[in-house]
Amino acid sequence: MSAVSRAGRRIERVVARYFDGALPESQGLPAYVAPLPDWLEDLGLRLAWPIALVNLVGTLFGFWYYAGQPVDLAPPLLGGQLGAAPLAAYPLIPDSPVATMFIGLSLVAWKLDIDAGPLHMLAFFGCIKLGLWTPFVQLVLNGPGGIAAWLYWFLILSHVAMAVEAFLIHRYARFTVGSVALALAWYGFNDVVDYFWPILEGPHHTWLRAEPFLAAGVPDHSVPAHDLAAAWAVVLTLLATFLALATRVEKVKRDAA
Repeated sequence: MSAVSRAGRRIERVVARYFDGALPESQGLPAYVAPLPDWLEDLGLRLAWPIALVNLVGTLFGFWYYAGQPVDLAPPLLGGQLGAAPLAAYPLIPDSPVATMFIGLSLVAWKLDIDAGPLHMLAFFGCIKLGLWTPFVQLVLNGPGGIAAWLYWFLILSHVAMAVEAFLIHRYARFTVGSVALALAWYGFNDVVDYFWPILEGPHHTWLRAEPFLAAGVPDHSVPAHDLAAAWAVVLTLLATFLALATRVEKVKRDAA
C-alpha cells in the first residue's frame, strides 16, 4: 500500500467514527470504470449526507447564477439567461444545477434505501458530462476575462469535483439498461436542443463568453467556440454512455462469477 493510500485510509477511519454505517461492498471493478481508490470511495460514501447537502446547496447557487446574475455582455440583460427564456425552457438551461440536484438526490435515495435506478443514472451522466464540459469551456473557450477570479476557479474546481462524484455511484446503483437509456435520452435531447435544433426560443446551452452578441441581442453561433462546445458536449454524452454500459458489463461479470 502506498503512502497516499495509507494516509487516505487513516482519514477514512477517522471520518468513520462520526459517519458510521454499512457501506456497499466494493466489487473490485477495473480502473477504467472505477478510477477512485477504495479508501476514497469509502470516504465519499461515508460523507454521503454532507456531500448531498453541498450539492443541493450548489443547485440553489446554480439557479441564482442563471437567474439572479445580470449578464455582463452586450446587450446587458438583467435576470440572467433564465430571464430571457420562457418558463417551459427552464429545465433545459441550467444543466449543471440540474446535475448537482440529481447527484444530491441520488445519494439521499441510497441512504434512505429507495430504489431509484433512473435517478442514479441521471446523476452519473450529469456529473460526467457537466463535470468535464464546464472546465473545458472555461479553460479553453471562455478564459478568465469578464468574471471574478474567485468565481472562475470555483466554477472549474466545483465541476471537476462533480466528475469525481460520478465514480461513487457504481457502489450502490445497478446500472440497468433501461436506466442508462433514459439518461442517454435526456442528455442526448439536451445536446440536440442546445446546439442543433433549438426549440422554445432556444438555443439553451450555457451562454459562452466566447460567443459575442449580435445586434439583435442573440449570441453569435457562427464562431468556432460554439462548434467546439457542441462537439465536446456530444463526446461527453457518448463517454458517459460507454462508461455506464461498461460498468454494467463489469458488474454482471462479477455477479455471474
